[in-house]
Amino acid sequence: MTTTGNRRRTLPLLTDGPHGSRSAATCFYKCGNACDHPEPNTSGNTHISSVLQRALGRRAVLGGTGAGLGMLVLGGSLGSAAVAGTAGSGGTGTAAAGGWTPVAPNVRDNLTVPDGFRSRTVMAWGDKVYADAPAFDPHAQTPESAARQFGYNSDYVGVLPINDAQALLVNNHEYTNEELMFPAGVYSPDEIKKIAIQSHGLSVVKLQRVGGPTSGEWRAADPDNRYNRRITGTTPFDLTGPAAGDARLRTTADPSGRRVLGTFNNCSGGTTPWGTVLAGEENFNQYFGASGAKDPRYATSYARYGITGTGDRGWKDVDPRFDLTAEPHEPFRFGWIVEVDPFDPTSTPRKHTMLGRFKHEGANIQIAPNGHAVAYMGDDERGDYLYKFVSADTFDPRDTQAAKLRNLQLLTRGTLYVARLTGDDPRALDAAGSFTPADGVFDGTGEWIPLTSDTTSYVEGWSVADVLIDTRLAADKVAPTRMDRPEDVQPNPVNGRIYASLTNNSKRGSTFAVDEANPLAASYVRDAIGAPLTKESGNRNGYVIELTEAGGDHAGTRFAWTLLLVCGDPESAETWFSGFPKDQVSPISCPDNLAFDSRGNLWIATDGNVLGSNDGLFRCPVDGPSRGRVEQFLTVPLGAETCGPLVTHDDRSVWVAVQHPGEATGSTFDSPASTWPHTHDFPRPGVVVTWKA
Repeated sequence: MTTTGNRRRTLPLLTDGPHGSRSAATCFYKCGNACDHPEPNTSGNTHISSVLQRALGRRAVLGGTGAGLGMLVLGGSLGSAAVAGTAGSGGTGTAAAGGWTPVAPNVRDNLTVPDGFRSRTVMAWGDKVYADAPAFDPHAQTPESAARQFGYNSDYVGVLPINDAQALLVNNHEYTNEELMFPAGVYSPDEIKKIAIQSHGLSVVKLQRVGGPTSGEWRAADPDNRYNRRITGTTPFDLTGPAAGDARLRTTADPSGRRVLGTFNNCSGGTTPWGTVLAGEENFNQYFGASGAKDPRYATSYARYGITGTGDRGWKDVDPRFDLTAEPHEPFRFGWIVEVDPFDPTSTPRKHTMLGRFKHEGANIQIAPNGHAVAYMGDDERGDYLYKFVSADTFDPRDTQAAKLRNLQLLTRGTLYVARLTGDDPRALDAAGSFTPADGVFDGTGEWIPLTSDTTSYVEGWSVADVLIDTRLAADKVAPTRMDRPEDVQPNPVNGRIYASLTNNSKRGSTFAVDEANPLAASYVRDAIGAPLTKESGNRNGYVIELTEAGGDHAGTRFAWTLLLVCGDPESAETWFSGFPKDQVSPISCPDNLAFDSRGNLWIATDGNVLGSNDGLFRCPVDGPSRGRVEQFLTVPLGAETCGPLVTHDDRSVWVAVQHPGEATGSTFDSPASTWPHTHDFPRPGVVVTWKA
């Protein structure tokens, strides 16, 4: 190690956070200040806000009607807990037998769960993944130690059963915050960058159930096992699909264009029916710098993906592949859906070009009635699109090696689509400029527009490889609907409908026109719990949208849509909870990742709450008399974002990742805003399981 005083600080100490509850540090490290840059999508295509605005007025008609209080009964299991209390803006309520009282909004530096539940941090940054990994010491980190320890800033959580008592945890490590990771004066700038590269990627960790086959409690198993694995920023990946080998994917180190080193900014993901895990490479643009001029051939593509070559992490100083001047093709090798087989630690992970290249939040699979695998995806940027992929081949449900090999090829051939949504009401703006539908409901129809198959491009003048490598630009050509940061897109395993979180868009109503699917030109926020609501421009609290594929055919091209939630404080007029009484729901802001329990209830994790509270996890029934009844299950610590989430198939365990605890104004390793999980005097992001005591 090199002690160099404050020489380590190659990135600015960030102190002001202009975007809701997100600190400036989160905006910088997580997405490269994406909201501060001009919108990459300059296509002029219709915004979801224009579609949704037409439907907002119906809120006023239905918002005051009582929908009745339903009970979701699953015996003693978590997802089916009967809840007969109410949850108003204060989050209070009375739990019935087998239920739980919603957690109130709070700013505690802890993971807060309902009475009667317990939680355990299963893995945290620096824990051993391999048995021979060194003990975690933040004053003595090396790239080699980081590559054998649990990575930083956990996001997607997958738990894949081995048997009733054992499972595999698969966790994404989205990004690093060097201000919170490294004590001052211990490391040189280059040491920090090399360690950070190895702290990205994914971890696979074997789990052990605690307390018998009906328990919801889990812990990490002994790391001396065949499954544990770290995938980092330098792990080799194979490129698959029609674009693999294209000239734009070839570099000095890989003239074949088929072998990529590493993955980073892995956000959400999904577990496939064939037992693998998908992870989405999201804000990859921020890792590339430029030592000189950039290749003019790629100016349009770079701009559409936010690749500026400025404000980067400085990784080009320790690895020339991150220098756009030296390696102009390297950015084309990121922004893909990654597939990892956690049950085969010797397998090479893959990047699937057939699913398109954009800022993937994740991908989730539904098997269509005709057997084709359908992957639903969101491009997490203001004004970008919803996508789906339909495989050319069909899923083989048999538990055989031949079936597994066949299924591992499902994402290499098929057709990629992008969504266009249309409202069913004429446009009508209220005094605030928001959309108010004549029928009082935000809904309409939509179509999946084909972009390309593995053999034929449907975008005039574009090749198959063109569409897959520059998917955003190709999609712009066919006039899909621009959405408010489409993040997680999840098929509901019970009712078959598709749910997407649209996290927020502060520019809705100004840069982005409103429509029935994106109706808000203004919304309300709070500076603190109990502070007055303050009106601000744009969609600050986000939506959850529900899609119903025509005839239940997930491989089809037509769907209906409706807004399940217009999020925010129930005291605010613009919010909508599918008609459920607003005095009986929890306030919710900035929906991000989604999950379902065995009864089909939707679980919503939030990122960037602008209502004064820490972020949290919420349950929302989507059918029956309790449809739209949002109730808060937990809150995460100060400065943290709720990631994951996952409710296990038996409903006995709820998993979340606590990402960037302590990432608040002026917070550093030496002076942190949080010390969660309180094992040290600095914060450690990690994965938590919660169960009923």
